[in-house]
Amino acid sequence: MHALSQSLHPGRWWRPLPDGRLLCELCPRECKLAEGQRGFCFVRQNVEHQMVLTTYGRSSGFCIDPIEKKPLNHFLPGTAVLSFGTAGCNLGCRFCQNWDISKSREMDRLMDEATPEVIARAAHHLGCRSVAFTYNDPVIFAEYAIDIAQACHAVGLKTVAVTAGYITDVARPEFYEHMDAANVDLKGFTEDFYHHVCFGQLQPVLDTLKYLKHETQVWFEITTLLIPGENDSDRELNEAADWIMANLGPDVPWHFTAFHPDFKMLDKPRTPAATLNRARQIALGKGLHHVYTGNIHDTVGSSTYCPKCGRLLIERDWHELGEWNLQAGCCRFCGERIPGVFEDRPGKWGRHIQPVRLAEFE
Repeated sequence: MHALSQSLHPGRWWRPLPDGRLLCELCPRECKLAEGQRGFCFVRQNVEHQMVLTTYGRSSGFCIDPIEKKPLNHFLPGTAVLSFGTAGCNLGCRFCQNWDISKSREMDRLMDEATPEVIARAAHHLGCRSVAFTYNDPVIFAEYAIDIAQACHAVGLKTVAVTAGYITDVARPEFYEHMDAANVDLKGFTEDFYHHVCFGQLQPVLDTLKYLKHETQVWFEITTLLIPGENDSDRELNEAADWIMANLGPDVPWHFTAFHPDFKMLDKPRTPAATLNRARQIALGKGLHHVYTGNIHDTVGSSTYCPKCGRLLIERDWHELGEWNLQAGCCRFCGERIPGVFEDRPGKWGRHIQPVRLAEFE
């Protein structure tokens, strides 16, 4: 094989088939690629009978965000996270709100180039506590994400995967071995929704959630974007809450966020605040302790409360923190331990967002 350019990186999690094609074992699609062919994600390709990742070292842009934007409410609250994505995706959600990145087949979308060491150095210099793989799904650029995670850990930074959890049993252990936190997008709770709206399957996502809970130390939270008339029925929300309680327990935070018309789903209205509040009450009624609303202004629904005494622990106004009543990760009023990764004091990053170019850190 010829020497690869920086963006053509040897891929993993594949095997040759008897007919000469390559079987990609990274995600449940298991694309079978002939010479020169790309997978559904568009970034994994058969080049000279070997799998390559075509976006290694390239990004659609870097930005410093509040960690609450991921969203993660129980992981280093108030701190800054250096966020970036690449291009492509292994799902085909009709409602994708980052479709210009996730569905991009134009490599000029990838405007920033950075090695793992440069990303870690930049994040550390800029005062971030973590680096997030987001905007598109890090599963499809797993080799790059893992290398960045190792570079981040070497300088004391955490790593965050914002993901749909659509990954195989083969690749899942190694990918999450290098992640400190994750937000998993549970897009709905029926196979029909995943099949017709996301062009995927529900079961591998549920397998990922169970794996994270029972096989790892990764802190994770769940997000469901509620789309009017698609995945917001009482029945579906009750079934999802029952499954989470039975399989993950009451302490995994669940975020309900508001949909806005985008990509190929322009015929649906924005999600009413009442829908998010109804979903939150259903989940709380099932015994889940930490249920949040997002993409709307709702201080009550976005704040954290003690599941034992009910007092306000972390007040949130959008991504801005207010009142703070945690001591050593416990409720200041009754001493109940709150699940998550907390420090004695919250960060002070606030709600602002700061685009970053990494050329100066080369």
